[in-house]
Amino acid sequence: MESTFPQGMVHDAGDDLQAAIRSDQKLFSLWSGLTPLGRNEFICWVEDARQPATRERRIRRTCEELLEGKKRPCCWAGCIHRTDKAPGPWQRAVLVDQKRKTRA
Repeated sequence: MESTFPQGMVHDAGDDLQAAIRSDQKLFSLWSGLTPLGRNEFICWVEDARQPATRERRIRRTCEELLEGKKRPCCWAGCIHRTDKAPGPWQRAVLVDQKRKTRA
């Protein structure tokens, strides 16, 4: 299997996500076939989990969704960390502003 792991455009996959995807050649092939933006969306979604159990569940869902043919995580508003475009109004209201409130 390929030694280089294809990453996202902003985020790098953690060891646990990489291990899950590398565990199956078909998964790895599907992952490698995604665009860097598509991979980035899955990685951001996994990294956004606050609890280990949520992270594990999102890693499992990432694998399942890839096998179902999905190119982006289901029900994810998108990465707010991208520098090539500003977050949209919905992303700002739900993701950016909410994170500020919970950290204050």
